[in-house]
Amino acid sequence: MESDRPGITGFVHIGLVVEDLDETVRFLTLLGVDCGDPGVFSGGWIGRIIGLDDVTVEVVMARGPDGRDIFEVVRFQSPSAGAQERAAAANRPGLRHVAFTVDDVRGVVDRVRDAGWETVGEIVDYENTFRLCYVRGPEGLIVELAERLDGASR
Repeated sequence: MESDRPGITGFVHIGLVVEDLDETVRFLTLLGVDCGDPGVFSGGWIGRIIGLDDVTVEVVMARGPDGRDIFEVVRFQSPSAGAQERAAAANRPGLRHVAFTVDDVRGVVDRVRDAGWETVGEIVDYENTFRLCYVRGPEGLIVELAERLDGASR
């Protein structure tokens, strides 16, 4: 990339809009994400950024174990999002899932299932490099779990 041309200089966060903030935080915490305390924000500046009027949001900042991967988990108090659509399939165009490395896919999947959520497919070993699995959390959120195996380069 040309150095004199404006462009992306780093990653900030992923914005995740949800209806049930508490349940989403419970799911992310179960996976090992560190969720902060919720804050409520409103005002014209938010509306100007996202193109909506009379915005009030409740936000939880959720960080991965290394502190670099950040979700901004947002519940709109106003305006309301309205009716829920059915959760999209894993092959639907758009931002469909996020992936995290884990130390034990089977252990995390067991915790997810014990908490009432399920996998999208099954646990698969990929060419002795990764053990992979998709889990579906609240409101259709898909998270890919990736465990490095002996054949994986770091």
